[in-house]
Amino acid sequence: MTLDPKEILLVTGMSGAGKSTVLRTLEDLGWEVVDNLPLLLLDRLLSAPLPEGAERSRQPLALGIGARTRDFDSDRIVERIKHLREKFGHDIGTLFLDCAGGELERRYSETRRRHPLALDRPAADGIARERELLAPLRRWANRLIDTTDLTSNQLAQQVRDTFSREHQDGPTLSVMSFGFARGVPRNADLVFDMRFLRNPHWVPDLRPGTGLDADVAAYVAQDPAYGAAVGRIEELLLLLLPRYRAEGKSYLTVAFGCTGGRHRSVHVTERVAARLRDAGFSPTVAHRDLAAAPQDSLEGAPDERQQDGTAVA
Repeated sequence: MTLDPKEILLVTGMSGAGKSTVLRTLEDLGWEVVDNLPLLLLDRLLSAPLPEGAERSRQPLALGIGARTRDFDSDRIVERIKHLREKFGHDIGTLFLDCAGGELERRYSETRRRHPLALDRPAADGIARERELLAPLRRWANRLIDTTDLTSNQLAQQVRDTFSREHQDGPTLSVMSFGFARGVPRNADLVFDMRFLRNPHWVPDLRPGTGLDADVAAYVAQDPAYGAAVGRIEELLLLLLPRYRAEGKSYLTVAFGCTGGRHRSVHVTERVAARLRDAGFSPTVAHRDLAAAPQDSLEGAPDERQQDGTAVA
């Protein structure tokens, strides 16, 4: 079978360096994104029919590959890339995400995740082993981003600057959630306070969850003020964004805050970002404080109405 030439970006690098952020941002930009696909299946993927309505070969493809990919071998991956480029004429680039070992250790410590190559050993051991395994890919890559000093939002903006399609215009749009307990984001252009909504933190079954969970989202959405308030915020943004574009603004960050940054602001951020996508915008989504530990003293004391779940705290 003859495969049409396609623009392909291989996204790889150190675990914890931001691959998920890059892939989410590329997807927001209109790329087709596939993560951890064994390269042996790549021919099948490229020859599969596209979804109805998609233009063949026009949508670029981003492939996330890392040490957790099945049958991972850096040298074989490089050879596979060469084969696809020479035989089918695919325009294949490789983006390598690097990060200092100390910063990676800090990230794993803060998120309490285990390094995939050191499940029963210190993260430093896994980081060292992974750096060795990825060395051929790092040498081969034609793009490299060091994320040591970058926040997720800064990394997403850099990806948008580099990989946005040429026909796209308007400001680089970011929509983020945050917790007021940890400060207002310094780069926020528009800030909306969601602390008027009922707080899932004070519902024991919902407290461990986040605004990404369906039951938490449903609880927030049941607030009597939710529909009208969030709907008007969306209408305001749809009014303002074209004006910012006309004024030539390069970056625009819309931030939604609640007390801890884990429940209300996260859900509203996801909803508003979806609404903006439906309207033709391509927002990058970030949740600054999603991994923060819940703490009663940060949330304040619930009033009687919050305790019985009938109204807003």
